Order: sequence, then structure tokens, then C-alpha cells
Amino acid sequence: MPLLQIEHMTHDFGGLRAVHDYNLSIEPGQIRGLIGPNGAGKTTIFNLITGIYTPTEGKISLEGKNIIGLEPHVIASMGLGRTFQNLRLWRHMTVLEHVTLARYSKLTYGLLDAFFGTAKCQRQEAESRKIARDLLKLLGILQFADQVIVNLPYGVQRRVEMARALATEPKILFLDEPTAGMNTEELAQMMETIRQVHSELGLAIFLIEHRMKFVMELCDIIQTLVFGEVIAEGTPDEIQNNPDVIEAYLGKEIET
Repeated sequence: MPLLQIEHMTHDFGGLRAVHDYNLSIEPGQIRGLIGPNGAGKTTIFNLITGIYTPTEGKISLEGKNIIGLEPHVIASMGLGRTFQNLRLWRHMTVLEHVTLARYSKLTYGLLDAFFGTAKCQRQEAESRKIARDLLKLLGILQFADQVIVNLPYGVQRRVEMARALATEPKILFLDEPTAGMNTEELAQMMETIRQVHSELGLAIFLIEHRMKFVMELCDIIQTLVFGEVIAEGTPDEIQNNPDVIEAYLGKEIET
């Protein structure tokens, strides 16, 4: 059974068809990419799968369970974590606070436990802090644990957002343009971070990205989306040499 299965997903915004007959199958541990020109509908697809929008038509199942109509936080608790194209961090919270806060969906102690500071509460809080620190170490940003977000470089903030998504213990991680706005050094660091996360946690990854070199080196299978429709799907070599994909970028040099 695929980890994530999407069948004939279509979505209309009023009279505009943003996504048409979209299909996707992601296996456990697979890295898949979604590319296409600006405005192709890539982030809309992420938003449809993660519950921000509800598809007009189609089926979406996570581990065989229908997730259409569920709230985003419910879908996240079922094992689908994501980052966003534009950073959604609280500027004056620390790095550790961000990641620890994301762990609260996994805690089982109740209001009375929190009020009286019971052993159960203390044990779970301590465990959450340890897991948060382990994730920060995995992403190479443990040294920033006690710093507030507003004081950190952009590339570090991107990795904080990823650590927060990983704190929900996803089975599949959605990354929406993880290298947006990064310089060459930050891009190389992010590529290595994603490889390490994939290797050590063994989770599936689905990413949107404009930098073709980044996509080609990371992904097993890539889809190309144009005007809400998939025009090509295949291995990096197949996509890179596909004339329809080249034409979709209007003959311009694809960003590397």
C-alpha cells in the first residue's frame, strides 16, 4: 500500500481550474519532487493534500485512510508534516521553544497533571525537550537552541521550520521551496540536511523546488506541473531531457 495515494484530484477556485486530474503515489522512504513554472499550482496541491483547501473532486488517502475534509492539525497528527514557502515562525520565540511547542500534539497528560506538575507531566515535558534537542542536533542547529528567531540567519530559520515539522513525528514530510531565498552555501547545507534527515529518520519526502540541480540530485521521481496539470513524470534523467519540460520553462535557462 502506498503511504500517500491521490487519485484524480481536481480543484476549482470559482471559475478557475487550478488543479486538474492530479494523481500521485508516494511509497515509504521515497523522495519525490514537484516542479513547474510560477503559478503552475504546486503550492495549491500541497494545500489540498494538507487540508488547507478541500478538493472539488478526487480522493486522497494516507496509509489507506481518507483525509479529505479533515482539519490540517488532524492530518498532521496522522503523519503528514510540512514546511511553507514563506516562513511561519514566531519572531520572538527561541528555537527550542518552537520545536518543543510542536511536540504538544504528542503529549498525553491532562490539565490537572499540568496544574499540579505531576510526575507524568514532568516526564513527558522532559522527553519532549530531549527529542527537540535531538532534532536540532540532527539539523545542525543545536547551538542556536536558546536564541530567538529574529536574531538568526535566514538559512538557520529554514532549518528551524523543518525541525518543527519533524517534531510532529511525520511519516511523510512536505517541503515547499526549502531553498527559497538561500545563497549557494546555504543551499548546499540544506541539501545535506535533507539527505541526513532522510537517511536517519527514513521518512518519505515530497518537495516543491525551482532549483533544478537541487531536485535532480535529491529526488527519485519528479513531476512537472503546468497550469494545474502534470505534463511529465519520471526519473531525474527523464525529466531533465523531456522536451515538454524544457518547453514549459519557455526555453529559458532553468535555475540551478
